[in-house]
Amino acid sequence: MDDRVKYMLDESEIPTRWYNIIADLPERPPRPRHPKTHKPLDASEMTSLSANELLRQDGATERWIEIPDDVRSVYRLWRPSPLYRARGLEKVLGTPARIYYKYEGVSPTGSHKPNTAVPQVYYNKQQGITRLTTETGAGQWGTALAFACAQFGVQCEIWWTGISYDQKPYRKMIMEAFGGTVHRSPSPLTDVGRRAQEQEGANSPGSIGLAVSEAVEVALADDNTGYALGSAAGHVLLHQTVIGEEALAQFTLAEDYPDVVISCVGGGSSLGGVGFPFLRDKITGKRDTRVIAVEPTACPALTRGRYAWDFGDMEGLTPLMKMYTVGHAFVPESIHAGGLRYHGMAPLVSYTHHMGLTEAVAKAQNECFAAGMLFARTEGIVAAPESTHALASLVEEAKRCAETGEEKAILVLVTGHAHFDLAAYDAYVSGALHDTELTDEQLEKFLTQLPDVKEDAR
Repeated sequence: MDDRVKYMLDESEIPTRWYNIIADLPERPPRPRHPKTHKPLDASEMTSLSANELLRQDGATERWIEIPDDVRSVYRLWRPSPLYRARGLEKVLGTPARIYYKYEGVSPTGSHKPNTAVPQVYYNKQQGITRLTTETGAGQWGTALAFACAQFGVQCEIWWTGISYDQKPYRKMIMEAFGGTVHRSPSPLTDVGRRAQEQEGANSPGSIGLAVSEAVEVALADDNTGYALGSAAGHVLLHQTVIGEEALAQFTLAEDYPDVVISCVGGGSSLGGVGFPFLRDKITGKRDTRVIAVEPTACPALTRGRYAWDFGDMEGLTPLMKMYTVGHAFVPESIHAGGLRYHGMAPLVSYTHHMGLTEAVAKAQNECFAAGMLFARTEGIVAAPESTHALASLVEEAKRCAETGEEKAILVLVTGHAHFDLAAYDAYVSGALHDTELTDEQLEKFLTQLPDVKEDAR
């Protein structure tokens, strides 16, 4: 190992293929089901929502899927992203652990989300789609899709959860600068939005599940409009594996290999992106890397949810998916990590967790922002509120190494920067940030509303 603090790859080393973990799993994960009949769905039955190639990728069994040249051309604006050795953080923590972080905040939108936004828009444009709708939680995905749509000349319409819409006016300006049209969700523009406003009021904080329902309702009403999903779907996790594949090459430069890989989880795209390539060696028995998913205590799908069939949206318009969920009727607290307020977890992340390939922990937001402040002061990066969850777990692991003397290599994914989320840090510094935890009674109320799916056919 050398003394470098930054490991960079050349543009020519941007991955040419995405990694499909399904090829290495001992069994194929359960297929999505029809929201009405509960029968397994074929890709042909889902074409009203997604481009054919994306649906093919969701069901693909080949290990590698080629990245189109036009997609790699846009990737070159920010990829390969850097891998850093966090020597400043190591010193302050007094840990023998070797800490590395993969930093996705270098993208044009400041997060990892363009890794899938660009190919999704590309494939939809190839199929003749002229407009894409979507939801967004923290605003990072909406910004990424607006950016990607601008690259390929596709219209973009975004439904943004009300609480984050109110907290982040500058993020809205960026979406609009890229040409996106942004609506506060719940909105008066859809049937589901109007019903939510009648029940909860026009100032409802909304939820990602509700925003999904609004975006899907609009997409289904127009043959020229498609729907793009920023997390959870198989093709989203597939596209994000450019992160882990680059990290593998960068660890070769560092002459090291992580014993622990840590990522925040909301819908699961970042965990799949950085973690799945490292699980490849774990599945085959070559390595025993721990992959840790970190979620908020306010939305604990993996740590306290149920592995069950559920809808991806609040209204029940999307296919049923087998996943860890706190229930599609879940309305989360207004925590500042808006991207982690989703009721369910990606089916592939859920499946690997169900198999025991990953671990999960839940963190309260004050602990997370404390870790974010420490990271900013030692490494010079103000991490996104979502990323601070991973940083909190990293600090915990590094302190444990200080106590035991273990010289572990730890990789943490920093999914983006917080330049448009500084109100959250201000709330932490001023003492206005409150920790919230879902009570057993609340959780049971939402779980009792899960759909009654009798069979478990694959």
